[in-house]
Amino acid sequence: MKALEQLVANARKVGAATEKRIEDLDETRAALAALAALREAGLIAWTVPKEFGGADAQDLCAADTVSVRALCALRSELAWHSGMLDVMFVMQGLGSFPIAIGGADALRAEVLPAVARGERIAAFALTEPDAGSSLGDVATRAVKNGDAWRLDGKKTFISNAGVAHHYCVLARTSGEIGDTKGLTMFFVPAEARGVEVNRFEVIGPHPIGDVAFSKVEVPDTHRLGPEGGGLAIAIATLNRFRPSVAACANGFARRALDESMKRLLSRKQFGKPLAAFQSLRFDIAEMDMRLRAAELLVDEAARLSDEGGSAAAAVARAKLFATENAGWICDRAVQHFGGLGVKKGSVVERIYRDVRALRIYEGSSEIQKLILAKELLG
Repeated sequence: MKALEQLVANARKVGAATEKRIEDLDETRAALAALAALREAGLIAWTVPKEFGGADAQDLCAADTVSVRALCALRSELAWHSGMLDVMFVMQGLGSFPIAIGGADALRAEVLPAVARGERIAAFALTEPDAGSSLGDVATRAVKNGDAWRLDGKKTFISNAGVAHHYCVLARTSGEIGDTKGLTMFFVPAEARGVEVNRFEVIGPHPIGDVAFSKVEVPDTHRLGPEGGGLAIAIATLNRFRPSVAACANGFARRALDESMKRLLSRKQFGKPLAAFQSLRFDIAEMDMRLRAAELLVDEAARLSDEGGSAAAAVARAKLFATENAGWICDRAVQHFGGLGVKKGSVVERIYRDVRALRIYEGSSEIQKLILAKELLG
């Protein structure tokens, strides 16, 4: 489709102009530089529904949602160039979609157009020290106090921690730990009194850390969706963006394959190019085959998601296969580079670190197997 082809071309321009420029910056400066590049190209608008100030999806999806096909096309191309570009792009959607589907009209009007313009940085706060795959174990608690709520608790592994202007926070408003019906989502401004951030490093660098809430006052107008409806909003958000994780994995895998082919064609050992050795030629053939299969699975999952049909099995299948597959492809690329493959600063070393987290976040590989098995067997 022409709209998607143009998106990919725009993302390629952004990546080519930005990749080297942010490579040696610290995490915060690199994140802000990546966001600025995405903003200038108008790409962030694709993370917000058209109805709330986002991009015109041109019949790819309804006006009140975001196009999964567009997200996948953009993430695949951005990831080929830079993991930082990719994560700063998608976090704008993850950290604002709960507002699009659950926020009051006034909050939507205040926040979402600014996110689409790249003027606000968003964050999505679900994970806790004892609540990862099992969101029913969320312990952060929100207690009603007149026409406001008081939040207390701690979130961890929160992307954009410390640079975000707001957090969409899943908190417990009733019941005990383990009760999925007692969770509610809230919009929490980063500058609210009692919000404290502690940043830490992960192997694929980007702004991430703990976010603690100590007697944080949140007006009821910042509640997203009905009381007790937070898990549904969280799942709807994850379901919308999960196929794009697989697309990101494909972008990393495609870059690894490209780098491997260049290496094998240019590097000589024992008097001939590495590309002349049958075992390495077979590697390239299998890498290409696996990548194409992953791309087809992502295409199916994205199309079904945009069309509004039953996509759970297709999404789980795509996320599971593409992320596991990308890990294998990137590992082979490192092997093809030998010692240079583990030298800090090389492209394949960077990709190898970036790709690992994809098998964990937004539903681990094990969770995707559970989802797929349930869809197949009941």
